[in-house]
Amino acid sequence: MSPLIREIRDIVQKARLAVAQNVNSIQVVTNFEIGRRIVEHEQQGKPKAGYGKQTMQELSRQLTEEFGRGFSKRNLEYMRRFYLEYRELTPQTVPDGSDTAVSAGQPIAQTLSAQFTPWVALSWSHYVFLMNIGHREERRFYEIEAQQNRWSLSELKRQFNTGLYERLALSRDRSGVRALARTGHVIEKPQDMLKDPYVLEFLGLDEKVSYREIDLESAIIDKLETFLLELGKGFLFEARQKRLTFDADHYFVDLVFYNRILRCYVLIDLKIGKISHSDLGQMQMYVNYYDREVKLDDENPTVGIILCKIKNDALVELTLPKDANVYASRYQVYLPSKEELKKRLIEWSKDTPETE
Repeated sequence: MSPLIREIRDIVQKARLAVAQNVNSIQVVTNFEIGRRIVEHEQQGKPKAGYGKQTMQELSRQLTEEFGRGFSKRNLEYMRRFYLEYRELTPQTVPDGSDTAVSAGQPIAQTLSAQFTPWVALSWSHYVFLMNIGHREERRFYEIEAQQNRWSLSELKRQFNTGLYERLALSRDRSGVRALARTGHVIEKPQDMLKDPYVLEFLGLDEKVSYREIDLESAIIDKLETFLLELGKGFLFEARQKRLTFDADHYFVDLVFYNRILRCYVLIDLKIGKISHSDLGQMQMYVNYYDREVKLDDENPTVGIILCKIKNDALVELTLPKDANVYASRYQVYLPSKEELKKRLIEWSKDTPETE
């Protein structure tokens, strides 16, 4: 491809992306304002005021007759709910003190940057899905993550269906769980990377069929882009079956990544059965090697993660020193039950003391 074609192609792609984002933002703002009008003019601003189904049906009929699709009774009810749920996140005034509500004589596009917070980066379809998440803190977490990571609607649905919020929460203390709803998934230390469990349903491996570690590894490489999303933020792939040689003996690290946020190497070993003390000792050896022979002076210590089907927390605690940068996490090749994860989170919260 010639430099000219490449530059023009880049310009066109960026322009199309900007147009799509602007259309999404305007749709979100428009629906918010429709919801505002329904609440304030028909309900006098009372969230629980009665609103006749017949009246909403008539509003839907007239708007559909004039503007076409998009104004079904169900969608109008979502707009009403959208305003009630998100009005607290929108400032009431712009810097000059004027009312930020979209007026009849003021184009929506002109008020967009002044009126609305970064949540307009998501599409209306994202918000229809998010509004069906009943737990407010969990919903807020997915809003932040979807915005920051630019998740498509399908990726947002996958992360929700695999219980990302619960899996991250189960790897944290109680203050860390509350932080998920305030700031999303922030990575500041190695423990922040961990999930319980990692969900690898996208690999297409049947839980009931016997497979080897090499089969698991090959499936991950084939679906590397999706695996990186499951690992989390900041991961870059470096090597598969990285050979380490001590005298005449050769050892192989299954997968080597680099996390650009923590600025450290992350070594992953795959175990299809129950973790053993020898697995932990071997990973500790790999981590020591990378710290002494590979990492640069200004990089942070190497992290080792053993992905196993069955984890023994007591064994991990007894085998590794307290300051070890080696962790064990479970993986599963099928979608978890949201109910099961929520139940585990409730049980975990009862057994976990407050840390603040």
